[in-house]
Amino acid sequence: MLEFDKTLNLPQTDFPMRGNLPKREPEMLRYWNEMDLYHSVQKTKMDKKKFILHDGPPYANGQTHLGHALNKIIKDIIIKSRSMNGFDAPYVPGWDTHGLPIENAIIKAQKLNRHEVSIVDFRKACADYALKYIDLQRDQFLRFGVRGDFQNPYITMDPSYEAEQIRVFGVMAQKGYIYKGFKPVYWCPSCETALAEAEIEYETHTSPSIYVAFPVKDGKGVLSNDTEIVIWTTTPWTIPANMGIALGPDFDYSVVAVHGRKLLIASELVESVLKDVGFAEEEHAIIATYKGRELERAVAKHPLYERDSLVVLGDHVTLDSGTGAVHTAPGHGMEDYLVGLQYDLDIFAPLDDKARFTAEAEPFTGQFYAKANPVIIEALRESGALLAKHDLVHQYPHCWRCKNPVIYRATEQWFASIALFRDEMLAQVEQVSWAIPWGKIRLHNMIADRTDWCISRQRTWGVPIPVFYCKQCNEALLDEQSVEHVAELFATHGSQIWFEKEADELVPVGSTCSCGNTHFRKETDIMDVWFDSGSSHMAVLRKRSDLAWPADLYVEGSDQYRGWFNSSLSTAVAVMGQAPYRQVLSHGFAVDGDGRKMSKSLGNGIDPIQVIEQMGADILRLWVSSVDYRSDVRISNLILKQVSEVYRKIRNTFRFLLGNLSDFSDAQRVSYEQLRDIDRYLLDRLYRLQEKCMDAYENYEFHVVYHAIQNFCSTELSSFYLDVAKDTLYVDVVDSVSRRAIQTVLHQCLHTLLALIAPILTFTADEIWMQLTEKDVQSIQLTEWVKLPEKYRDDALATTWDHLLAIRDVVLQALETARSEKKIGQSLGAAIHLYGVDHTQVDLTLDDWKDLFIVSQITLHSVEEEVPVEALCVGAVGVVVTEAQGEKCPRCWHIRTDIGLDVRVPEVCPRCAEILVQKGLV
Repeated sequence: MLEFDKTLNLPQTDFPMRGNLPKREPEMLRYWNEMDLYHSVQKTKMDKKKFILHDGPPYANGQTHLGHALNKIIKDIIIKSRSMNGFDAPYVPGWDTHGLPIENAIIKAQKLNRHEVSIVDFRKACADYALKYIDLQRDQFLRFGVRGDFQNPYITMDPSYEAEQIRVFGVMAQKGYIYKGFKPVYWCPSCETALAEAEIEYETHTSPSIYVAFPVKDGKGVLSNDTEIVIWTTTPWTIPANMGIALGPDFDYSVVAVHGRKLLIASELVESVLKDVGFAEEEHAIIATYKGRELERAVAKHPLYERDSLVVLGDHVTLDSGTGAVHTAPGHGMEDYLVGLQYDLDIFAPLDDKARFTAEAEPFTGQFYAKANPVIIEALRESGALLAKHDLVHQYPHCWRCKNPVIYRATEQWFASIALFRDEMLAQVEQVSWAIPWGKIRLHNMIADRTDWCISRQRTWGVPIPVFYCKQCNEALLDEQSVEHVAELFATHGSQIWFEKEADELVPVGSTCSCGNTHFRKETDIMDVWFDSGSSHMAVLRKRSDLAWPADLYVEGSDQYRGWFNSSLSTAVAVMGQAPYRQVLSHGFAVDGDGRKMSKSLGNGIDPIQVIEQMGADILRLWVSSVDYRSDVRISNLILKQVSEVYRKIRNTFRFLLGNLSDFSDAQRVSYEQLRDIDRYLLDRLYRLQEKCMDAYENYEFHVVYHAIQNFCSTELSSFYLDVAKDTLYVDVVDSVSRRAIQTVLHQCLHTLLALIAPILTFTADEIWMQLTEKDVQSIQLTEWVKLPEKYRDDALATTWDHLLAIRDVVLQALETARSEKKIGQSLGAAIHLYGVDHTQVDLTLDDWKDLFIVSQITLHSVEEEVPVEALCVGAVGVVVTEAQGEKCPRCWHIRTDIGLDVRVPEVCPRCAEILVQKGLV
């Protein structure tokens, strides 16, 4: 008796079913490191067209989080897909290393008082802190599977980088874009520094809103002096800085007699204001009505001080809320500041750096602005000026670093005048390709509404503003020579030299002020960190020979429309007259499975390193590819489990392919013309898959790749072609044309699928690559996509086989019903009768039909025959399933009536007998 199972062509492979990624991936990382994979890839691309993705620098102040993983993996998939598509796609990672968070971390960790420790020592501590986290993040980015020049990244505190940043500042200064001015800016009392708009976040906040009556002192012959102008404000602490009251020039204002007083209120708002102040039930009368312009330059008396408050006109006044009369404090608001300039009002802001009232604001001196609110409100009540007080819940600006509320405060700062090159920036926005269309609108609106960029910060850890001041007349020294001299010093010594040396050691030799003085002091402010990172295109793209300017692509989170996308465009247009990027792509943020923002308080955060240690980086990478990252993306343990199941199916598909190709080489390929229709149909599907995936990679639509490959593996391969092919692969003679034809298709599938998944499943792809015997490079990342021959696409064949597969679906449904009714066991135990199909129009033998349905017996009825009532019918197709008649061949498992007809091997069917004889086993 033969042991028939040993005569089957069973799959042979060393490729494990289970990935065990947490163990295997570090081994792969060591392998890549030993072969210097990044530079090995770059050597193969020396004469290729460049594709430059410029890395937005993450902040070097902590462990990586899920946002880092999402961002870096997206970039890595882009780089690898462009590289495999034939581009020279270098990737130079960068780090942002200056700024307040590092200062705060050092102060907290080392218990430092920055006002007591020397600036030089404090900055050294900050530098060490940043370097520590660069090393940590570098290792974690590598663990994500990211390929890049991590040996030579760009770092914003590198001397060469700082020197180029100084030159960018210098060019902007020479063009007249940089100036120093005294005007309101966002000010963070907690951080004690000015902030730019990009550093502001709006959060829900409760503020006291008050109605205050300002007595008229001089009505200019229009208003009587017993009239009071009613204002409304949500910042009572700014009342001490009031210098005026703004009216809309074309709005109507009514003098209302109520409660024994005459109140001036915008006519449209009289009813709502009287209701808010509690006068709604009292009798009132409209005494007179005036246009706002008729009241221009009337004078009111400040309710707390012996000071005038001038009535001015402003286009910023609206009737959306309040009274139509706007309390104006030019030192605490940009619109107030602008109208104050127009009317020559004092720019008065009686607060110190910690937002405590100065001596100019007696009797509130020394009080923190927010804590002074109730004191000021009480003072207004005592003066008779307070009409009402309510609490208002609204969106209020907060510091994006410390998360505390900020204020508008007039201080002397350095600014970049956006208005001088705003039109050029807006024109460049039109020239850029926006991968997400709304990104263009968002950035356009931000630029159109943007005020001058406050680029100075009152902190220590950053690049100093390279300006000297004459000790005699205080005139600023800021010219081409002085800037270049500082840039050269920074290039050699780093910006630390600015704090180590005195001004006279830093100015160019022979520097003389216009007043004749030769002694200078140096600026103490540093630059906004957005100016740091916003200069990266000049400091990196234009300085590295492996890169090019402008970049082909910037990719960051959607918050960077106000951040890096914005600051980079500002410096590039100011210096080069052109955008630093040809295309911009943004992604959303990771949220939990219920769509909630991740936070420590909710306990719903997911640590990417923990995911990698438990599941592997390829699972995380596959998750990134599975989501449409252009909006916020969901992740949870359940979602990751679902993704890992998809990974398992993809991996097992490759395991099957490898196992069934263990005895196959490229030399044994069967020509396309010798393939059966079913084989050519599978190549048609493969051709379309490759075309779809390559287009999706081109358009950064990785979720399309994910779903296309998943569906191909599970539907076209596992559920169809491989299922049908198993009988031939396992049973036929090894060298039979039919078996080699299937192996030819599987070989093509293996190589094409492997290349398509390589940018995503970067570890697994190389693990599979190492299983291949016919390869001439060490990593699949050193290869490029090879487009399948055009002849593989066969529309007519595809139409025919799409129809056959629809019929197959009906047959499979009928088989499943029969199995559930216990009529049959496995499908090979079935005989089927097929009705309603014109089989004469299809070039299939009876054996082909049986193979297609994986049954032992089939009867093809003509389309004219009546379909039995017991048939399962779907459309015109009818299927009757019965138990196959005969005996089961112990080798191929088909039920046959001719077992034993071949006397050479009477135990098996004639087909298997012939095969065994050919194998020499009989």
